[in-house]
Amino acid sequence: MLNQNIVSAQTKILGIIGHPISHSMSPVMHNIALSDLNLDYVYLAFDVLPKNLENALKGMRALNIKGINITIPFKESVIPYLDIIDPLAQKIGAVNTIKLQDDVIYGKNTDAAGFKKSLNEAQINPSGLDVLLLGSGGAARAISYTLIDNINRLAIINRTKQNAEQLVSRLKKESNSPIVAKKLTNINLKNEINIADLLINATPVGMYPSQHDSIINPKMLHRDLTVIDLVYNPLETQLIKDAKIAGCITLNGLDMLINQGSLAFEWWTNKKPNTSLMKGKIIELLS
Repeated sequence: MLNQNIVSAQTKILGIIGHPISHSMSPVMHNIALSDLNLDYVYLAFDVLPKNLENALKGMRALNIKGINITIPFKESVIPYLDIIDPLAQKIGAVNTIKLQDDVIYGKNTDAAGFKKSLNEAQINPSGLDVLLLGSGGAARAISYTLIDNINRLAIINRTKQNAEQLVSRLKKESNSPIVAKKLTNINLKNEINIADLLINATPVGMYPSQHDSIINPKMLHRDLTVIDLVYNPLETQLIKDAKIAGCITLNGLDMLINQGSLAFEWWTNKKPNTSLMKGKIIELLS
């Protein structure tokens, strides 16, 4: 849906770039928040092929697009095309929000703060826990930085072990907590899940239209495990369904989406959005 305001020659453009992008609920939540505040903006989704990323950023500047969210697969690869990067985003090595101001493109990371807030809201305290993180991309980078100071141990499992090792190397510069990288195999999954208190899926596995897929064999899950899946479309991934059956505490990715999105919204517009309205509209559509 578009902003209920009349789109005119003065209307400012916001958006999201990714590939694929048809599953994204960002246009839904941002446009309803813009309409609620009667702001003269419209938020659009742009499906950008990886080979066109540089041109997309040039187009943002040329067309005076005020702000853009960055999603899979561009959170890391977008960095060379930005003018100024927030120190936290630079440290994480991933950017999920950019802003054009005075012909300068700024980048920052709102995923980290959005994830931390979603944990607090769900009353999930990672302090002292053994954590298993699936994935090593942009989202995994952001949330790992919110965890490393307080947890007991972090294991990162990824299809490409080298990518997980690179993330571990970055994290070890920031923390003395035990952090290990492992390749995605059933043996490694089983061994790490056995000792984990908190399991976080930061991969797109289980996302619409592949909502019946899961990395985890449900027999590996145990009731002492808290399971967080950053996928929010569908609201209940196969992993979340299996975890509920196993008696786990579960959390999907919707609250993180809302929280990181509201921080981006405020950065672009200097206005606080109605997060309850944003969340309610997404739940209405996904249900």
